[in-house]
Amino acid sequence: MEVITAIEDEDVDLFLIKGIPYFFAKNNLVIPMRRDEENLYVAVAEDNGPLAALELSRLYGLKLCPLQAERGIIIDAINRFYGQIGTAEEVMDNIAGEDLSSVATEFEKGRDLLELTEDAPIIRLINALFQQALKEKASDIHIEPFERALEVRMRIDGIMRKVLSPPKIIQDALISRVKIMANLDIAENRLPQDGRIKLLIGGQDIDVRVSVVPNSSGERVVMRLLNRKHGLIGLGEMGIDTDDVQRIQELLTRTSGMILVTGPTGSGKTTTLYAALNRIYTEEKNIITVEDPVEYQLNGIGQIHVNPKAGLTFATGLRSILRQDPDVIMIGEIRDFDTAEIAIQASLTGHLVLSTLHTNDAPSAVTRLIDIGVEPYLVASSLVAVVAQRLVRVICAYCKESHETSDVERAYFPDSSFAARQPSVLYSGKGCQHCRGSGYSGRTGIYELLYVDNRTKQMISEKAGSQAIKDHATTKGMKTLYMDGLNKVARGVTTLQEVVRVTQRDHADIPL
Repeated sequence: MEVITAIEDEDVDLFLIKGIPYFFAKNNLVIPMRRDEENLYVAVAEDNGPLAALELSRLYGLKLCPLQAERGIIIDAINRFYGQIGTAEEVMDNIAGEDLSSVATEFEKGRDLLELTEDAPIIRLINALFQQALKEKASDIHIEPFERALEVRMRIDGIMRKVLSPPKIIQDALISRVKIMANLDIAENRLPQDGRIKLLIGGQDIDVRVSVVPNSSGERVVMRLLNRKHGLIGLGEMGIDTDDVQRIQELLTRTSGMILVTGPTGSGKTTTLYAALNRIYTEEKNIITVEDPVEYQLNGIGQIHVNPKAGLTFATGLRSILRQDPDVIMIGEIRDFDTAEIAIQASLTGHLVLSTLHTNDAPSAVTRLIDIGVEPYLVASSLVAVVAQRLVRVICAYCKESHETSDVERAYFPDSSFAARQPSVLYSGKGCQHCRGSGYSGRTGIYELLYVDNRTKQMISEKAGSQAIKDHATTKGMKTLYMDGLNKVARGVTTLQEVVRVTQRDHADIPL
């Protein structure tokens, strides 16, 4: 029997996968790979699957050609390929004509959604939405009711995309199913509700945060998907420049001071903080976080979920943390003066404090802290560094092509030693089936690292503006968000349009 050591995407015919139930492949550890006129090639685990593989060959009327692989390779391939087949639109077509009013009143936790193919139509449709969201790496699913229509959209690579227009008649059943899964009150449709769902899809544990809000045409649902497999990555995997990664790692060895990560909602701030905490963690350190909500469980780190209704805010949680003998404190967000004041005092009394702010760039974090009431001398004494960031879409590797840089595009590359020289060639994606015609697949970060040196501390104490601080920092080597973005454009990672979009520069003249 031939032995294989890997199963790649190009090795498997998805048409064959569609004909075999997931539970059959999973229970027997077999996966059909390809066929020709006479033979069916089936991957089987070394200690399982031969009889099941023979059954598949009889089903297709072909001679069996078994390929032996380790159990782990088979299991990974089954989860990967069965998660790729089918879309919510296909399920919607398949259930047309069935009773769409049936909604199970219970949610069986722990079952893999790929196994649930015989359930009620609404359940199959919701499950298909989750599977499609995972396959396309969507961060959010939106179910949006309108007066005469119902739309389902997903946020993929930061951009909203319409994926389905179900019939309006199934609106109540669809939303009720989500409420049941999230353990919400299905009879309450006048007040907002928040819940959480834990899913198992193709062997992957997925947390889903659910928000239900009533509007004029029914209840609107937004579901945020949190995949542990994709959420916890290292500092070196996020697109941060190698020199900046090294400097950040050096800053994280400090025993006191405050490091801030800034950017708008959805810019990856939490991912950066988690990467920093994973870098810091050792058994010799006591690390505690206060978050809203706790997005990913971190091994060895104490995580507190704020609950304002019960009186547990960032400020009260932070006060409690200080009585827990912490070495490192992470605060999900500094929103008010009380939280900022306690965080700064903690950073000045032998604790390393990490947190986030909503500002447009790194220097603006200084003025933001002062604006909410923190004394400039306290900001100057406590602040060690600020990392500003944005997420840009990555050019699809399957349809990436080059074009000669136009005069208009060259004008966006300033004459600066910290930004890329004007490149003669730029890259873009023309759109293909792998990226759903968008020309992009996945995202990476662009970053701005402000190191607070002695001169910067003096400027903060003197209430200098953010532009003056930025001017000083750039003379000392700081790359702005825009400059870091241009470097990634020149390297063919992303497009000029993406960098201009997320840094909010005028791009009316850039050919789209």
